[in-house]
Amino acid sequence: MLPRLMKFVPVLAFALLFSASARADDLYTVSGVHVDASGASSSEALNVAIAQGRPKAWQILYRRLTRQQDWARQPNLDAPALVRLSRGYTPANERRSTTRYVADVTYMFNPDAVARTLRDANIAFTQTVVRRILLVPMSPGYNTGPWTQAFTAAHDSFVPFSLPAPGDELGQLNFDTASWNDVAPAAARIKATEAALVQAVYANGKVTVNIRRLGQGAPPSKTSVDVPMLQTLSTTYPAAAQAAIAAMDDMWKSRSAVNPNARGTLTADVKVASLNQWGAIQAALAGTENVTNVQVVAMNLGYARLSIAYMGSTAQLRDSLNEKGLALSGRGDQWTLAARAISGGGQ
Repeated sequence: MLPRLMKFVPVLAFALLFSASARADDLYTVSGVHVDASGASSSEALNVAIAQGRPKAWQILYRRLTRQQDWARQPNLDAPALVRLSRGYTPANERRSTTRYVADVTYMFNPDAVARTLRDANIAFTQTVVRRILLVPMSPGYNTGPWTQAFTAAHDSFVPFSLPAPGDELGQLNFDTASWNDVAPAAARIKATEAALVQAVYANGKVTVNIRRLGQGAPPSKTSVDVPMLQTLSTTYPAAAQAAIAAMDDMWKSRSAVNPNARGTLTADVKVASLNQWGAIQAALAGTENVTNVQVVAMNLGYARLSIAYMGSTAQLRDSLNEKGLALSGRGDQWTLAARAISGGGQ
């Protein structure tokens, strides 16, 4: 609870208002879309090709932002609607003739326009560029054999990952009992605050891939996917690795995909040790994608009471704030916000 209000500190007592529209452009950029079209002239072939590639890019973007369970609900947009979502395009590897145009095109989409489209369709989507994670292949323990090698050729991952390095001491990991502290040194090497233990187990003619997510300051979570056995374990591993990546992507999206039509407000008390720390807390809140508005409703020396408006659920808000170094705890009308990993003078 906030201590009895004392003298207000005018220099700190102000409303923090902002929009959660700041997003990394890379999330809304789709590269490598191959186009090949003909027309009565070179310019007509170019226009046809660019229009031809835009629906392909939209599908890639939609599936990047949304959970697999929502892929069948992709809004069916006509050509003018897709143009309204677009911020432009950049061609590469162009080949032209008087009647044909071939290229690999990068399409850039407008984040706010995409958000409006998905909000109107009541589809939850992620607005966060996922940070690199540590992926630890296990079969059943960690080793550098064929299962690990299968991930070196894997691609099309929403969650960027790095495999352990030769110097990482992970040979004693237990899939079921490992904690964040067990993988933290290896994760620190790539500046990751999350890891995925990906275990392949063969039984009854199939390979079951178990995925266990570990995060700094977050409880573990787990999911599994079955992959039919091909000829041998080694020949099955590449398909199993791709299935693992798809399941891992969906696992991360299930926590970060926010329905913008689901909104809430909570009041949280925060201890403020210094002006620098207060500024860092404000910056962290402003950089949290599903936080839409923050206001200071009360303040005294060393404490502040904040009204936080957000999209999605409180669990998603907690996860998003945790990624920014803020720990949100409580329930109902009693919430506390603490700076977990934010530097500030006097912290």
